[in-house]
Amino acid sequence: MGQLLSERTGGRLGIKVFPGAQLGNERDTLEITSFGGIDFNRVNLAPLNSVEPLTIPPSLPFIFRSVPHMRRTLDGDIGDEILASFRRQGMIGLCFYDSGARSFYNTRRPVYTPEDMHGLKLRVPSSDLYLAMVNALGANAVPMPFDEVYSALAQGVIDGAENNWPSFESARHYEVARFMSLTQHLFTPEVLLMSKVSWDKLSQSDQQLIRQAARQSVDYMRRLWDARVKSAKANIIAAGVEVNEVDNAAFAALMEPVWDDFLVTPQQRDIARRIVALGEQMASDATAPSAPQETAS
Repeated sequence: MGQLLSERTGGRLGIKVFPGAQLGNERDTLEITSFGGIDFNRVNLAPLNSVEPLTIPPSLPFIFRSVPHMRRTLDGDIGDEILASFRRQGMIGLCFYDSGARSFYNTRRPVYTPEDMHGLKLRVPSSDLYLAMVNALGANAVPMPFDEVYSALAQGVIDGAENNWPSFESARHYEVARFMSLTQHLFTPEVLLMSKVSWDKLSQSDQQLIRQAARQSVDYMRRLWDARVKSAKANIIAAGVEVNEVDNAAFAALMEPVWDDFLVTPQQRDIARRIVALGEQMASDATAPSAPQETAS
């Protein structure tokens, strides 16, 4: 995105990136972004759940059926509606990036059904929604910073955690958690935000350039992400981690009270309904028989 902006403005605009939480954790940087201390912020939707209500529906467990379902949702009207909602929080929503399908992994046993989760102590981010989800599945949710998870797994403080393939590999959690169960309970995306304070200082033409560059960066990000997921998955399986499929419907069936607790406004419920309907439509389209091909006579 920064390269596109630099090329299109002769170097007048660009982006300087500070990775690895150099500017603070996600919650801290959101506040700094809102008053203009940071111009751009790429952040997961989870810490935004307490800030902007419309980030709740796409953060719900089992609301997305697949990566294509998530991507089509966020690339369309629903995604645009959520992006627009950030303006009232002092930020401009530019685009969504992938954050992968999250699944459970643990040190004790394979998980095939929700009953297999009973009694497991599972790390979650500091999020009310994640806490409610894990507890509803019968496990014990333990909020914990991500950088403490490896030692907690190794020392038996927790039995497991949940995350995507690249994070499971890069944090080396697979060295101690040898069972991964593909629940794919969350496809929570990340969002690229810009401070409205910084945005309002730009001309309309520069604002348009930024929107265009952000949208064009999405396909590039997805190509990089998909390649990273593929390599991480291959490395984890090669390392001998036991990976198993699950009956997702059994897990999803326990999420109704969680959805009821977190979908508290008509607009939230409407967005959730539309996401589910799109998933059903995509599933129906995928199974519909192809039209017969006419042959030339």
